Amino acid sequence: MRKWLLLPVSWLYGWVMNVRNILFDKGLFVSLMPDVPTICVGNLTVGGTGKTPAVEYLIKWYVRNEPGVPLETVTLSRGYGRRTKGFRITTESDTADTVGDEPLQLYRKFGHLVRVCVGERRADAIQFILRQFPETERILLDDAFQHRAVRSHLNVLLMDYNRPFYDDYPFPAGRLRESRHGASRANVIIVTKCPDNLNATERTAIEAHIRPYARPETPVFFAGLHYEQPVSFATHQSANGLTNVVLVSGLANADPLERYVSQVFKLVRHHRFADHYAYSRTNLNALLASLPTDAALLTTEKDWVKIDVLLTPNERATLPLYYLPVAMRFLEGEERFSALLTQDALKKS
Repeated sequence: MRKWLLLPVSWLYGWVMNVRNILFDKGLFVSLMPDVPTICVGNLTVGGTGKTPAVEYLIKWYVRNEPGVPLETVTLSRGYGRRTKGFRITTESDTADTVGDEPLQLYRKFGHLVRVCVGERRADAIQFILRQFPETERILLDDAFQHRAVRSHLNVLLMDYNRPFYDDYPFPAGRLRESRHGASRANVIIVTKCPDNLNATERTAIEAHIRPYARPETPVFFAGLHYEQPVSFATHQSANGLTNVVLVSGLANADPLERYVSQVFKLVRHHRFADHYAYSRTNLNALLASLPTDAALLTTEKDWVKIDVLLTPNERATLPLYYLPVAMRFLEGEERFSALLTQDALKKS
């Protein structure tokens, strides 16, 4: 009932965002088209569509298919949840408090291959990056679909299979950041978090629901999440043989993770925290005190970078602490998507 009462406010919010988009589309608001190929990964909803796995997919794709000088690829996000302001280039001394948990996660995994940056004013940040690092070949914008001050060469829109935007409403009655018609700006739409056995009939039905809001030529892809073996906090090596686990997560939507963990391990308990939760030593003490002697603590990579910094060296070396890497995996059509990522294709966009 509350949703219906809020719908008039949602319509007003959606209308304001539509007007804003029209002003950008007509050039009345200034936007920057970077001189190097720029890929935007974003969504219409608030959180939880798998943006970080998608950005990681892109990083791995470029490392594998267009290898070059390290650090010629730059990732740029606003650094959600950080306690700092302005532009920053992530370094070894940074924490989730200084750059945000997801940029720190990217740096921990790919910092030797890509330059991980944060900045609220992304147009200014891009201009600074290109002046300071003229060897930059491409920029990956994380969560920038509504950041119209930058015009990307390729807009990749993600939609959570479990929470389709075509059944949702703008804030506050729903979870949309703008109206459904914002999907018309996408060059590519990827339906994420799909089950591996998603059949052709359901894919066709989902695409039919998307089509009224997207351009006719926009390709729609389907992808799932592939969870890898747990990795030890202490050794950073994959571990086999875990059975009883206590799951700790700070995600916008932890349901798919919980389903997977329940299928593969014996899930003793799931401690759910808010998305981008800033853990404290008090939280950690409570988690460790309640950890059964025959169970391991299992968390996500995003939560690992925040929990790990709270540990003493002895705790890290002796306690059964693990994180679960996850990757985006296409159900089909990966070659067609790859063709959109080549330098030539992006420069023609």
